[in-house]
Amino acid sequence: MARPLGESHKRFLQTMMVNGIIDGAKARALHRHCCETHGAHYAHDKLDEFIEVINAQLQPMFMQIRKGMSEEDGLQYHALVNMAETDVTRMSTDYADNELELFRKTMDLIVDSDNGTASSTDILNCADSLQTKKLKKRETEHVLNRLVQDKWLNEKNGDYSLSTRCIMEMEPYIRMLYQDQVKVCHICHNVALQCQMCENPTCGIKIHTPCVARYFKGRTDPRCPACEDFWPHEIPDVYRPPSSQSETQSAAKENTAPTPTPRSTAQARRTKRS
Repeated sequence: MARPLGESHKRFLQTMMVNGIIDGAKARALHRHCCETHGAHYAHDKLDEFIEVINAQLQPMFMQIRKGMSEEDGLQYHALVNMAETDVTRMSTDYADNELELFRKTMDLIVDSDNGTASSTDILNCADSLQTKKLKKRETEHVLNRLVQDKWLNEKNGDYSLSTRCIMEMEPYIRMLYQDQVKVCHICHNVALQCQMCENPTCGIKIHTPCVARYFKGRTDPRCPACEDFWPHEIPDVYRPPSSQSETQSAAKENTAPTPTPRSTAQARRTKRS
């Protein structure tokens, strides 16, 4: 029998519903804040067990708080994901048919690329050939801004990539739809889009850029972990997040989270009613 949720668990879940996704530092700080606020037992190394209690209650609703890694900086994130819908149909309540088609075409461009990104120019060109209803340039830019704001895409210098939230929620769908194109990271075994690739034609493994940084750290003669050929790519530094705020300060701001999207608000209402 699943353990009932305490007030600390409920507060943690409500914050996850508002934010959708938070990084590991904020999750740890939120865990401590919720436990201390409601007088629950707190242990800094028990976050996973704390979340397991919540997930046991979410299971009948086909939802889960899942842990994953950002392809960009290698940081751990926690996201509230919908397990029942693994494709873009989950977004149908927030986006029109032609907007969903644009997102699918953007995913195609990102997966087909060598670096896991799609340029705004290429996406704008796709918008002119949509089967549902063509989008004008300004309309396309507006949709892309919404997709970034809703944390489905990331944007940097005019290039778009799938966000951490998107990959965590849609990884089964991505693996199924692009099974001949997508490979998993040789180190962490998650889908690898922004990555480096072994240049040995008989090998060709992929490794996330952050995983490359950690795996080859301090090695003067980097070798492919699969075939032991020389690894010719630049080895990036291990990313270290800025420590301008303490985790406690971060947790104290839980109620200043971004305005929830219609989807997350609806989820919160259904959970409260249940």
